[in-house]
Amino acid sequence: MFFHNRRTFFIILSLVMLVLLFFSNHQTSPTQLVDINSADTAWMIVASALVLLMTPGLAFFYGGMVNKKNVISTMLQSFIALGIISLIWVLFGFSLAFGDSVNGWGIIGNPLQHLCLDNLDSKNSNIPYLLFALFQLKFAIITPAIITGSFAERIRFRSYLLFMILFCVFIYSPIAHTTWSPEGIFANFGDVIGIKGYEGLHVLDFAGGTVVHMSAGLAALAGALYLGKRKVENTDPANIPFIILGTGLLWFGWFGFNAGSALAANYDAVVAFANTNIASASSMITWVLFDRFLNKKISAVGACIGAIVGLVAITPAAGFVSIPHSILIGFITALMCNLAMIKIKKSNRIDDTLDVFASHGIGGICGMILTAVFAKDVGLVYGEVNTFILHLIACVIVILFAFFGSLLLYKIVDIILPMRVRQDQEERGLDLSQHGEEIV
Repeated sequence: MFFHNRRTFFIILSLVMLVLLFFSNHQTSPTQLVDINSADTAWMIVASALVLLMTPGLAFFYGGMVNKKNVISTMLQSFIALGIISLIWVLFGFSLAFGDSVNGWGIIGNPLQHLCLDNLDSKNSNIPYLLFALFQLKFAIITPAIITGSFAERIRFRSYLLFMILFCVFIYSPIAHTTWSPEGIFANFGDVIGIKGYEGLHVLDFAGGTVVHMSAGLAALAGALYLGKRKVENTDPANIPFIILGTGLLWFGWFGFNAGSALAANYDAVVAFANTNIASASSMITWVLFDRFLNKKISAVGACIGAIVGLVAITPAAGFVSIPHSILIGFITALMCNLAMIKIKKSNRIDDTLDVFASHGIGGICGMILTAVFAKDVGLVYGEVNTFILHLIACVIVILFAFFGSLLLYKIVDIILPMRVRQDQEERGLDLSQHGEEIV
């Protein structure tokens, strides 16, 4: 078969380059730069760089958790997304996510509208639209990288590359479009439903609770179920300092992730910045103290997982809630994710290697629900129920779409390129079997 040929991916890349050479248009400059704000632009360049740093941070976080013979492979699965998704996003990914809705359905954008990031007139008047596209690219990069933790130590690298491309096109881009595009269904959910009292209301996702964390978490669950359990489960982390370093880089980069989603150097960015730090701190402390309550030791790994869970939970709420509410969000989510992690491990049916579903899936769901509870003026605590109902409906839709859609993609990829490595390759480790490299 064509896809089994070792030269396949290079041939495909070469063909893409030829198409770009002969059929691409000359890059046009935006026509509206009058209102571009220099301070906002400078902040968004920095925020974009901060979000980019999160992917190498995730590589260290995941790499430190797996067995020593799988460290390189696991880290590369995150790192390679910087290359693959960047090209996909430039070619048509951004168009799918933020182009004009096809037939006005609010589900997916026109894939040819911004081919090679062309025709980018400034829709965000305060910053160049090209900068907005590059900022959103960083979200698209880290989402499939998050998924890799669920099937670590047992997936073929080439198969993962194909899945990553398909996930970006068929799962990530539609969810991003429905949530963040001005024409998206979730962005106009109240009007779409058409019930009195819901006019003008929409799903609140400040920086990616549904788009990033729920989609990645549910895809992770589907991947863990589809690939099955590892032949030999080794829960001893290879390098705990790597985990701590990765957590620090993720926490640092998350300020760009959340505060940058204000798309300006304004008060909303400051609020998001503060909430990001406080929620993570609250979650980390809650996690380690709850571990002590369960008669476990206070561990570095537990502290790091707790910090990440808090960051996940505050992501959709960062610009919509007060600091006391961010503390509560971190506290509640840490308890829910910790209990979910314990339940999944005890079930012995799901081998989610690095607990991606419990951290990002459950964390993302908790974050979206709690956003609707605490969001200023429209949350449950303010006596409003409509936004809460919209969030519940949206969560159900995203859960079903991301889980079953990803499950279908795993099946398609498995038909084209078998996803599971052979038992002897798994026993040798993916570093050697997939890459011919190892940590001495």
